[in-house]
Amino acid sequence: MKEVVLHVYDVTNSDSEKTNNTILQINRIFKDRIGLGGIFHSAVQVYGEDEWSFGFCESGSGVFSCPIGKNPMYTYRERIVLGETECGIAAVNRILRELSREWPGHSYDLLSRNCNHFCDVLCERLGVPKLPGWVNRFANAGDTAVVVAENTAVKFRQAKTEIVNASRVAYRFMAGLTSKNQASPESPGNNQNRGSPSFQGAWFKNIVSAGAKPSSSGSTRTHFQDADDGTPLQHQSSTEQSTQL
Repeated sequence: MKEVVLHVYDVTNSDSEKTNNTILQINRIFKDRIGLGGIFHSAVQVYGEDEWSFGFCESGSGVFSCPIGKNPMYTYRERIVLGETECGIAAVNRILRELSREWPGHSYDLLSRNCNHFCDVLCERLGVPKLPGWVNRFANAGDTAVVVAENTAVKFRQAKTEIVNASRVAYRFMAGLTSKNQASPESPGNNQNRGSPSFQGAWFKNIVSAGAKPSSSGSTRTHFQDADDGTPLQHQSSTEQSTQL
């Protein structure tokens, strides 16, 4: 039995200090005070001193690792022990190799296929409980909003301007952006959702639009050994750019 630990970060990788501070404030209010959720990055540690997660890149696997609690893109928040896995190190290596093929970087989607979704799948294969609901609640809420928007597209477009104007103060607080940035950018790696309306999940994506940009610094990319043995998990550094939400 080996302990499986979830490492949680506040998403503070925007170039704007104001936006980063706004996200920290949102997380303090909606998670720490209310217990609802927030805007978080997560990674899973099992065996060794590295944590494993998923992010956007144009080619290759989106699965990557870095030293536990040391992801330079974000602000470390806390560790959560999820349980113990019966998988040996060889089995964990095999699971990570499989996931590295199943989770290419270009498939990243802010609402439906982000780092928290990846960690859920990894935990499921390790046989431990999934992430606490609050870690990815904002993305899940955004996903529900997308479905509603797709079913009521015309009415949504007509009502959008009135809604934004009527709640401008709250909107700016939540988005952490000026009114000129109210248009929602497309999510990175959204190639699989070309058929969705351009306004999908706008209220959520605006919150993290600045925080979902590719990193300007290199991150560690996974390169697995072919041998399925009990050797430690292997990785090497790469300069591929990655969005790690």
